[in-house]
Amino acid sequence: MSLKRNPSRSIVNFSAGPSALPYEVLEIVQRELVSFAETGLSVMELSHRSATFSKIIHNAETLVRELLKVPENYSVLFLQGGGNGQFASVALNLINLKPKKSADYVITGYWSDRAAIEARKYGTVNTVLPKTDKYESIPPLEEWNLDPEASYVYICDNETINGVEFHEDITRALNGVPLVADCSSNLFSRPIDVSKYGLIFAGAQKNFGPAGVTLVIVRNDLIGHAMTECPTIFDYKIQAGNNSLFQTPPTFGIYVCGLVFEWLKKHGGMEQIGKVNQMKADLVYEAIDNSKGFYNSPVVAKDRSRMTIPFRICVDGKPNDALEKEFLAEADKKNNLKELKGHRSVGGIRAAIFNAISLEEIETLVFFMKDFQQRHQN
Repeated sequence: MSLKRNPSRSIVNFSAGPSALPYEVLEIVQRELVSFAETGLSVMELSHRSATFSKIIHNAETLVRELLKVPENYSVLFLQGGGNGQFASVALNLINLKPKKSADYVITGYWSDRAAIEARKYGTVNTVLPKTDKYESIPPLEEWNLDPEASYVYICDNETINGVEFHEDITRALNGVPLVADCSSNLFSRPIDVSKYGLIFAGAQKNFGPAGVTLVIVRNDLIGHAMTECPTIFDYKIQAGNNSLFQTPPTFGIYVCGLVFEWLKKHGGMEQIGKVNQMKADLVYEAIDNSKGFYNSPVVAKDRSRMTIPFRICVDGKPNDALEKEFLAEADKKNNLKELKGHRSVGGIRAAIFNAISLEEIETLVFFMKDFQQRHQN
């Protein structure tokens, strides 16, 4: 990952998804768009059964395994349907693992709540934590109401909207129950021990590709337990048995993902990527925490996200919508800092600082934050 911004692009894109892609990758896509590898065809025109595309998808899978150190007893699938599709697919494939046909859902924000709602269509959902209107922390493991007979335990590893991220190894409390994680907004942002999970899924459009590709990494012993009602296209056994080619996959998106994986490898792999991402997050949180209450992060420090940082501008300890509106307008029009508006469900401001955002671009954001504070804080 580059510490410097690309001089060819003046805009900094803080969109939470689809998100910024590395400019180097976009330049390669541009060069190869109309003729890939001397085929005379665009990747968009290649048959998914062709030898050329077979090399593309094989290369992408190989890089996933290398970057994340995926054990051999896991399948890597390139699917469609995004996170919402996996909310159903996970339950359809795994909730039958045990006779009780139930699953534990750890609801820490908007997206894990959505996943639980979907899973209830296919089995019993046990909500591990008490219901709350505010998602600002992850309660200690000792307070979790886990069912040892659950087929799996489900978490959203990073809540994109609420800015809550898991940093603790929770598997010690699960008594061998498989852990399923929605890692849509933090996969490929830091090292991860895949062996701790039964299944990981992620939409590509945050950290490793364009919208349209959904990556699933699933332990092989969890494959083959789909409900009778499971649509064939969602059945992990069918998809794994066909090497993600049961139906026409998102070929162009997989090609771009492969280029991003190459870019991640070039820039030091997960160890180096993780270090830079932590540096980026530290800069933003330092600006918030040292603002004497002008900026406020609602999330408890130990559970703060490194990827998606929501915050408010406060006057007399209360969020000030007028100042936030002015902040967003100045950021956009005068500083080319785009897409900083918080999600409609929580309001405020949100900086999505995914892999393609350089450290220098974060420094630009922080400089603006400090300048705006100096001009508006009483």
